[in-house]
Amino acid sequence: MAKQTKSTQQFVDVKEIRDGTVVLKNGSLRRILLVSGINFELKSEEEQNIITYAYQNFLNSLDFSVQFIIHSRKMNIGGYLDKLRDRKEQETNELLKNQIVEYIEFIRSFVESNEIMAKTFFVVVPYDSIVVPKGGKKFLGFLGFGRKGDGVLEKTFEKKMIQLNQRADQIMSGLVQVGLRVVPLNDEELIELFYNLYNPEAVEKKDLKIAEQ
Repeated sequence: MAKQTKSTQQFVDVKEIRDGTVVLKNGSLRRILLVSGINFELKSEEEQNIITYAYQNFLNSLDFSVQFIIHSRKMNIGGYLDKLRDRKEQETNELLKNQIVEYIEFIRSFVESNEIMAKTFFVVVPYDSIVVPKGGKKFLGFLGFGRKGDGVLEKTFEKKMIQLNQRADQIMSGLVQVGLRVVPLNDEELIELFYNLYNPEAVEKKDLKIAEQ
């Protein structure tokens, strides 16, 4: 008898994406924040000390865990080169047109011969469902708490979202104090992010835009 093949989705912990939130199969929630970077080495010693002190205070203010993720990927310049080619077609000056052609070739060959990496920075803010020991189920029932599933204390999605939003706001406020720009990803951006993470060879990840200050 032929073996049944399992769908890739069975190995992915994500159940759904809604309201800018990643809902995991165990009921936990994740909010993903896109964070800008700063060139720490170009700062003066005084500025570096201020940034370090602010970041230290930010970490000490947290009473929950967070994940900091740096995603590195070889830069895709296809879109940029296409724009240059369009500009060349619109150019009427032959000298400028030739310079654009030479520039396109320079950029293309440079990127091909050098590993030019694009880095994207994320903060993952979690809210996990409370796991109740089996012995505590009757006691929780006596207290009037609703439960559902294998020992998982269920709260409504709305109540979970309130807690998650409070955590996300705290993270965003703290990182702004450090001098960073932060924006939460919406549903479309989250779907795009996960699709590209799970299909690294199928499509190059588009740039996710940091909100303007």
